[in-house]
Parts: sequence; C-alpha cells; structure tokens
Amino acid sequence: MADAKVIPFDDDRSRARRRPVRAEGEAAAVRALPGPKEAPGEPEEPVPAPEGAEGARESEAPPAASGWERRLAGGLAFLRRRVTGEYEVDEFGYDEELTDQVLMSLLRPLYEKYFRVEVKGVENIPAEGGALIVANHSGTLPLDGLMMQVAVHDHHPAGRHLRLLAADLVFVLPVVNELARKAGHTLACAEDAERLLRAGEIVGVMPEGFKGIGKPFGERYKLQRFGRGGFVSTALRAGVPIVPCSIVGAEEIYPMLGNAKTLARLLGFPYFPLTPTFPWLGPLGALPLPTKWTIQFGEPIPTDSFAPEAAEDPMLMFNLTDQVREQIQHTLYKLLVQRRSVFF
Repeated sequence: MADAKVIPFDDDRSRARRRPVRAEGEAAAVRALPGPKEAPGEPEEPVPAPEGAEGARESEAPPAASGWERRLAGGLAFLRRRVTGEYEVDEFGYDEELTDQVLMSLLRPLYEKYFRVEVKGVENIPAEGGALIVANHSGTLPLDGLMMQVAVHDHHPAGRHLRLLAADLVFVLPVVNELARKAGHTLACAEDAERLLRAGEIVGVMPEGFKGIGKPFGERYKLQRFGRGGFVSTALRAGVPIVPCSIVGAEEIYPMLGNAKTLARLLGFPYFPLTPTFPWLGPLGALPLPTKWTIQFGEPIPTDSFAPEAAEDPMLMFNLTDQVREQIQHTLYKLLVQRRSVFF
C-alpha cells in the first residue's frame, strides 16, 4: 500500500478542508464568466430555441444519481485513495478524512442512540484559533473523551475538530495506538500540546488522568487532584483561552466496586476494575450500561491578558487551576440536580 503524504503541522491545510491539487501541466476546468449586465430599460430580446431543441436537451441530460449510487461512488473513491496513498496526514499522524468518514461514523451510533448525549454551551468554544478544553474524567474506560470529540465535531457551528491528549498507555497498545493517532490524539506532554495550540487547534485534556477514570463508584462526580497545573502553564504560554467542560453520565457506565491491584500489576495496567458485571459475565460484562449523558462546555477563561513569563508564576497557576476545577465541579453538581434519572 502506498504511503500517505505527510503535511507540515503548521500548514493551514491541517486545519481546513482539503482542496484537490491540480497536477503541473493539467488543464483546469474553465468556468464561463457571466455575461455583461443588461442596460436599464433595454431588456435583451430572448432568442427562440430551434424547434425540438428543448426536447433534445431533456433527453441528453444524464439522469440524477440516486442516493445509494452517490454513496457507493463516494465509498469506492475513498477506498481508492486509501489503497493508492492519495491522502494526507499531519506530523502527528492525524488523518482528517479517515476520522470524518469512518471513525466518527462508528462512534456516532454510540453517541446518539446508546448514550443519547445532550450537548450544552458548545458555542463557548472559539470559532477560530486555539483553545484548551479541560474536562473531568470518569467511567473506567475513557469513552468520555471520545464522546466529547464527537460532540465538538458534530455540533460546533464552525465544524471544529478536537485533538485529545492521551496517556502513554494508549500509545503502547496494539491497534489502539494506530487508531488514536489517526483520530488526532497525541501524547499528553506540554511540548505537543503547546505546538497544537499555537497552530490554532482545539486541544482537549483531562487532568485527573487514571485517578479520575479508576476511582471507586462511591467517589463518583468528586473531582480528583488536577496535577500541578501543567495545562494552565501550557495555555498561558500559547495565549489561548481555557474552556471548562463537565460530563455527566460516564461515571455509571461501569460502576467500579473494586480494584484487583495484583492482577493490574501483572498486566501492567494502572488498575483492574471489578464491576457488577465484569469479569463475572466475561465479554458480555464489558458492555457499558446505557446511561444518559450531558456534556456542558462552560464560559472560556481568557489567558491572553497575561505576560508570557506568567507561566512561571506558581501562585498564578495554582489560582487558575483552582478556578477551572471549581467551575467544573460546580457545573457537575448543577447538572446532577437537574438530571431526572441515570438512564433517562
């Protein structure tokens, strides 16, 4: 299989829809320019068509392709580009075409039909330029990050794409590693995050990490520590706003009642969950419960008013980190009060 073309990350094409590139020497399609406007008061006399010409034009016009034919043609063209390598990825491995046409299509039924995600405040994400979305993390498996990615992709008025920062474990797992790169995820490090933000991308981070998704069910919706404020420092250096995000519903998909720590160490996992169904029901126990989700994006917190050296001020980072954390926690409590039930 041919290799895909790698485009520089700071190329504008990494953030815009791809336009077909005309090969050197290839003739471009010529579009006729509109004719001169009629002078006022001198309407142009219509030229009568030759007898039978109208019927001939109707008979020569190709019939409009049906919906399934267009989809089939599009699918075949997509497969041809994949086989021949006529597609582009950025320096992080992000494949926008594959994400839009395949990965989002696979996640969308889970998002719309299974978890029935309700999205609020998506307009708080800037229409252009970089921004850092900071969200709570829960659910034993990181499905909340994927659902947040679909929410931004499908509901943002400007059609923005979310680039998630993922833990090291994601990039050592076979298959998962390749899919994560194709979907635009990258390693959760300050250098990659800052580079993405300076390039005008929307970046998502969940500072709780494994402490958030691996916490017991009894501590659901109680935020864990947000680290040492590294995400705030990154946003300050890039001069981008921080958008708090609160996710309700993910805590109950795998109620974690225990943690088999010995087994987790043997497998190299941060935890090994014990839920009411897993591992007792085998593969069937890995099916998440169909809870009702709400994802709310809060008011952005601007950082462009601070000087670049403010990123080295530990007190400022502590205050901003605490502000973001408190806003997420307050919104979680508010959404929980408004929720009718876990499943409806």
